[in-house]
Amino acid sequence: MRIKNAGVVLAGTVVMAAVAVTPAGAATTSLPSPSVTGVLAVQKQAMANGAPGALTRIDSGASSYRIAVGKADTAADTAMDADRRFRVGSVSKTFTTVVLLQLVAEGRVDLDAPANDYLPKPLPDDRITVRHLLSHRSGLWDYTNDMFYHTVPGFEAVRNKVFTFQELIDLSTAHQPTNQPGAAYSYSNTNFVVLGQLIEHVTGVPMATQYEQRIFQPLGLKNTSYVHPQTTITGSYARGYVRDDDTTLPLVDSTEQTVSWAQSAGAVISNSADLNRFFAAIVSGKLVPQPQLREMMSMVPVNADGTQSYGLGLRGRKLSCGVTVYGHTGTVQGYYTYAFTTADGKRSMTSMANTSNNGTVNTVLAGTLEAAFCGVDPVKKNSKVARSGGETFTEDIAPQVVRH
Repeated sequence: MRIKNAGVVLAGTVVMAAVAVTPAGAATTSLPSPSVTGVLAVQKQAMANGAPGALTRIDSGASSYRIAVGKADTAADTAMDADRRFRVGSVSKTFTTVVLLQLVAEGRVDLDAPANDYLPKPLPDDRITVRHLLSHRSGLWDYTNDMFYHTVPGFEAVRNKVFTFQELIDLSTAHQPTNQPGAAYSYSNTNFVVLGQLIEHVTGVPMATQYEQRIFQPLGLKNTSYVHPQTTITGSYARGYVRDDDTTLPLVDSTEQTVSWAQSAGAVISNSADLNRFFAAIVSGKLVPQPQLREMMSMVPVNADGTQSYGLGLRGRKLSCGVTVYGHTGTVQGYYTYAFTTADGKRSMTSMANTSNNGTVNTVLAGTLEAAFCGVDPVKKNSKVARSGGETFTEDIAPQVVRH
C-alpha cells in the first residue's frame, strides 16, 4: 500500500528497551557486528516521529539480537517486545512469489507466458506476462490509490469487508494502465492480487493452504499465518495504529481487519524470528530451486542512484558499507516492516514500527538496516535526522545482554 508522506507528530511515550544476545561462536559473516545502540537510536527516532513502539530482531550466525522500545498496546500500556506478531503487509508478496515460483519449477506455470493463460477471466492486455506481474511491470493500475485516497475513512470502509480477487482486479482495470507491459517498474498491489487468483485457478487450492503446505510447515514458521478473512491476530502481538490525514486527530487502532483488500498482496501475519528464517531460507535455496531463485534475485534498479532494486517479488537494498541485502518492505494499516537478509542468508533482520500513514517513521525505520548490517548508528551519523524529532528520550530500562 502506498502511504502519503505527511508531517511529524511527536510522541511522549516512555521508552522501554530490552535486548537479548545468544552468541555461540564468531559471527558467520564478514560484516561488522550489528550496532545495538544504532538500532535503539533509530527506534527512538521512529517514536519521536509518532510510532507508539518498534521492534527489531537480528539473527547473525548463532547470535540473536532482540531490541524493542515503546508500546505494543497503548490502551493497556503494554511494553513492546521483539517476539510479538504483527501484520507484515507487502512482505506477503514474497510469500506469494515463493508459491508461484514453486509452480514454475513444477512446470505448471511459465514465467514468460501471458498471465491470461492461467486466469479465469482475462486481463485487458494479453501482453502482460507472469514475469511482468512479479516484477511490477504489468502497467496495471493500483486500486489502493482510490481506496485509501482518504486514509482513515478509506480504511474504515473496507476494514470488515470481504472481496473476491476479481472484484479487486476489476477496480484496477476500470482505470487505464500506467504504462505498456514491460515498459517500466510501477509498484501495484493489483499485480499480486492477480497472482493470488492465478495460483488458486491453476491449483484449485486456496492461498491459505498453499502458504501453509509450501512455506509455513516446511520451515516450522509457528508464528506465521494467513487467516483471511478473519480479523484477529492470535497469541502475543503488537496492536497497529494508523495516523489520520488530519494529524491533529488521535491515532486509530487498526489491528482488527480482514485485510481482504490486499489478500495475497498483503495479508500475512508473522513475527521477526519467522521472517528472518523465511528470507534466509529463500536465498539459501531451501524454498525455491536454483534456476527460479536466480530469476527471483535478478535485480533491476528502481531508483535514481541504484541503491534500491526489485527482482521477482523481492527487493534489493545496497547499503553504505557496500553490502546488498534482499527482502521486502511492508505497509499495512498500523504497521511498517523491513525484513532483509544477506545474499548468503547468514545475517537477517526484521524491524517493525506499529504505525502507518507516517512517511517520516517509515523512512527513519529504514535506518535499522544500516545498524544491523553495517554496524553504524545512522542517527548519530546523520545529525539532521537526529535533530528532526525535536525530543530527547531517556531509557527507563537499560539494554540488557543475556548470554547462554
